[in-house]
Amino acid sequence: MKKKLSPGYVLIYLFLILWALTTIFPLAWTLMNSFKDKKMIYSNSFALPTGIAFSLDNYRNIFANYDIVSAYRNSFIISGTVAAAVILFSGMAAYILCRYRFRGRNLLILLLYAGMMFPIYSTIIPVMRMQTKWGIVNSPYVWKNLLSVILPQIAGNMSFAIIVLMGYIRTLPVELEEAAYMEGCNMFGTYFKVVFPLCKPSMVTVGIFSFLWSYNDLFTQMFFLRTKENWAITILLNNIASKEGVNYGALFASVTLIVIPVLIVYMFLNQYIIKGMTVGAVKG
Repeated sequence: MKKKLSPGYVLIYLFLILWALTTIFPLAWTLMNSFKDKKMIYSNSFALPTGIAFSLDNYRNIFANYDIVSAYRNSFIISGTVAAAVILFSGMAAYILCRYRFRGRNLLILLLYAGMMFPIYSTIIPVMRMQTKWGIVNSPYVWKNLLSVILPQIAGNMSFAIIVLMGYIRTLPVELEEAAYMEGCNMFGTYFKVVFPLCKPSMVTVGIFSFLWSYNDLFTQMFFLRTKENWAITILLNNIASKEGVNYGALFASVTLIVIPVLIVYMFLNQYIIKGMTVGAVKG
């Protein structure tokens, strides 16, 4: 039998639909205007880009005048490395803090929560001094400059990731780990063969949030990526905005190009985000 929707559920669904429209509309409006020239945007920014109004000149302008491919490459190298490192190290740290009792454990957990309270703005100067001494800031090598962004971004995501994974690992049955130990697995074997596969939804959630935060992080990149060959996609957008000024067609096209990878990542992995945040137990 089909359940009848109560008035309360109808109101909730209507509210959620309206909320979704407020999110989708700016994206659709930006995409729509990216295919129109500046004059058409000024005259009617809400008109559909059909017929003679449709143009790819904004995208041709972006690819012709800006090295957007290089910026994409740098962004994916940075964000992909950050996400992979956060998944690897935060998972092992969360497992140790959940399953082992040792002196100073509670202090470490308190420091993790405290670490989430300090904004990156308050640490950027000492981080920059430290990395300058290491020789990876303003280096002639691209990989060193990218590393100068990757390291603080990994550190900035660790507290959040460890706390999220600790909450998930606590729900896993200890009996599975005990069985692995009886079969001869050591600590690392138990983690990588038993715990890590079971934590896949939560790991993916942590990885996605780390990737998106790194991808959108303009503040850190502005400090460490100074030259054009080192620019990531967010710095390039900032540069386009300052150069193009009131050329809104070019701005809409550049924003669309930058948002597309984020939307693709979310569309393919949104089920893991939801599952990682909601699953609270292992079901047989």
